[in-house]
Amino acid sequence: MRSKKECHPLLLRERSIGGGDLSKIKGSHGLTAMEMEALKGVCEAFLPSLPNIPTNNKEEKQLISISMAMAMALASDNNKAVNQFLASSGAQPPIPDEIGELLMKRSSVIEGRLIVRALLMMLGTKMGTLLLCGSLCFTPKWPFINTFPAMPLDKREKVLQKWLKHSFFTPLRLAFLYLKVVTFHTFFARVDENGENPTWEAIGYQVERDENLPQLPKERPLDRGTVQTIYEDDTTFLRSLSQKGLNDAVLHQNLYKIRCDVLIVGSGCGGGVAAAVLASSGQRVIVLEKGNYFAPSDFSSLEGPSCDQMYEYGVTYATSEGTVGIMAGAAVGGGSAVNWSASIRTPKCVLREWSEQNKLALFGSEEYVSAMDRVWERLGVTEKCKEEGFQNQVLRRGCENLGLEVEFVPRNSSEDHYCGSCAYGCRRGDKKGTDSTWLVDAVENGAVLLTGCKAERFILEDNKNGITGRKKKCLGVMARSVSNGVKKRIQIEAKVTISACGALSTPPLMISSGLKNKHIGRNLHLHPVLMAWGYFPESNTDFRGKIYEGGIITSVHKVVSEEGSENNVKAIIETPALGPAAFAALFPWTSGVEIKNTMIKYSRTAHFITIIRDRGAGVVKREGRVSYALDDSDRANMTAGLRQALRILVAAGAVEVGTHRSDGQRLKCEGISKSELEEFLDSVYAAKGPMSMEEKWTNYGSAHQLGSCRMGINEKEGAVDENGESWEAEGLFVCDASVLPSAIGVNPMITIQSTAYCLSKKIAESLTRRKTDDRS
Repeated sequence: MRSKKECHPLLLRERSIGGGDLSKIKGSHGLTAMEMEALKGVCEAFLPSLPNIPTNNKEEKQLISISMAMAMALASDNNKAVNQFLASSGAQPPIPDEIGELLMKRSSVIEGRLIVRALLMMLGTKMGTLLLCGSLCFTPKWPFINTFPAMPLDKREKVLQKWLKHSFFTPLRLAFLYLKVVTFHTFFARVDENGENPTWEAIGYQVERDENLPQLPKERPLDRGTVQTIYEDDTTFLRSLSQKGLNDAVLHQNLYKIRCDVLIVGSGCGGGVAAAVLASSGQRVIVLEKGNYFAPSDFSSLEGPSCDQMYEYGVTYATSEGTVGIMAGAAVGGGSAVNWSASIRTPKCVLREWSEQNKLALFGSEEYVSAMDRVWERLGVTEKCKEEGFQNQVLRRGCENLGLEVEFVPRNSSEDHYCGSCAYGCRRGDKKGTDSTWLVDAVENGAVLLTGCKAERFILEDNKNGITGRKKKCLGVMARSVSNGVKKRIQIEAKVTISACGALSTPPLMISSGLKNKHIGRNLHLHPVLMAWGYFPESNTDFRGKIYEGGIITSVHKVVSEEGSENNVKAIIETPALGPAAFAALFPWTSGVEIKNTMIKYSRTAHFITIIRDRGAGVVKREGRVSYALDDSDRANMTAGLRQALRILVAAGAVEVGTHRSDGQRLKCEGISKSELEEFLDSVYAAKGPMSMEEKWTNYGSAHQLGSCRMGINEKEGAVDENGESWEAEGLFVCDASVLPSAIGVNPMITIQSTAYCLSKKIAESLTRRKTDDRS
């Protein structure tokens, strides 16, 4: 196991276990002592120390006794670790302080923070506790009412169970959801300086050790063209820029001024491709990236630190309604650095729709097909997998047993790539994200990458001499360093400016710059997912390995309507990456006993994700503020996919299956008849989110965000034209997932990169013509 000192400094914001220096954590969240006591009471109710639950209820005592016996049986050779896990509590210091910090400092949803804060304030008082907990807070001693943290543990748990079902005051559910997610993620993700968590042994999880990894070159391929502002200050910044070839960068009136031909904001699937294409055409390219640069040797595979440093808002990014949890990459390489390797070409039916219905000729052209071929080649995509991991074995076997078609998923890695931690960066250096392909090409052709730099607004002026009819002209970007070293603002001037910071960040940047097109920030698609699970004990030797081992997505099943054509795919079923923290945070909580039993089974509980091509859409106009709703057809397709996923799990031999619905919906499979299974499946549906008035609800996930600055044949149909150029501002282009006209229904990496390749080729040709015209 690599030590703390050997890891990249930014991937080591782990929080110490069992004490450590709390001075940097305590109080930094801003919660009062009374609120912290309430938070500790909640954390302990979520994750109690099982032997110590004070209950007089005989049934509860029996359940605890049975649960502990089951846990011991599941890990008979590991009793000490299991005992320690069962005795552990969510209230152990400094866990509540860390939870408070995440809730108050990192959450993207302001409403969630406010509701949680108000809840904790009320629970710290007797009257507030009475209002929120009812008669459960009564005590026979004066003054006859307990505050929440003073209530017996079993009664606190019952309060949480009441909130879980609350239908007439739904904000309680939102608070419940945020507290639950952050509590469980913190508990299972936190590590000590040796990269260990004491619960992992009990649940059968371990991070791959360094000695089992291939020897990687010490060279960091992007260093030669990268200025990392986290290591710079105002005395070194200009010198570092000059060393990378930006010799004309100057400090003028408290402002750094830099010039280039092409400025690209974002380094993900769109920005990385655009950088490579434009740099190779002879343009002087700067890539601006707010995240940091990590090479394979920097990655630790540690879930907590990796999520904190490589994802937007860590684990706290969600829609404002709390319905959809959002995963979006936030490091050099963007989503391609943390995605699950699936490299699926744009479905023909989608291309046909975009070219015919949306009248966008690009998507019906040979040029686009050739671009997909070029992208596949550069990413080293392989179409088969030599050895599948546990979850994909289950998916394949279940489909085969039902006579259903199951396909291999092409991946941007070798055929023998057997890595389950690519969601935290690929430590083997096998997965080919833009950080190891297109950006390397760009740097080799003179491009410069500025990391830790955030674009604040585009520099726009009135376009008096423009020939395109656009009212504005883009001259570049105003930016700032996200670290404290470089304090002065940065102004980058360019002939062409490209926004490639993704479907969640491009619209807010354009709107904050003064652009008004009605499509900016609308038409946001999320490819929402729901999960089904099945438990396969170790005694089931048909399937090798554990949930976190092997390629993340190597198999896919398409759920089709009776017609069965490509146009009638309702959903696709794939497998997710789930570390212990994500697993615990997403799994439905019904009691402390139940969740600890579930976590003991973690390593052999297979999960399937159901992905739909959503017709409903959302809005993102301010950074971190996403509103989204599924329509009825989305919910129907999700239901069909979820039921099919459960059928596959049962057919593969699961002893128990279930969904992530709030009531912990599940079915014991032993000895069930076909009619009993169908009766259970009839009860499965895509429930609404926590803010609905329904008693049973669910929360969705999203790893794909698309369409929020869509391409259109005119400004009434889209935010940008067929070349990716803003209808309002000459010289401002968009080259990321936001230009796609609609959802795709499959993993979008190849589609985004192929679109970016075509658009950047056109930009390069235009700049070359302009340069020729200037010379003549």
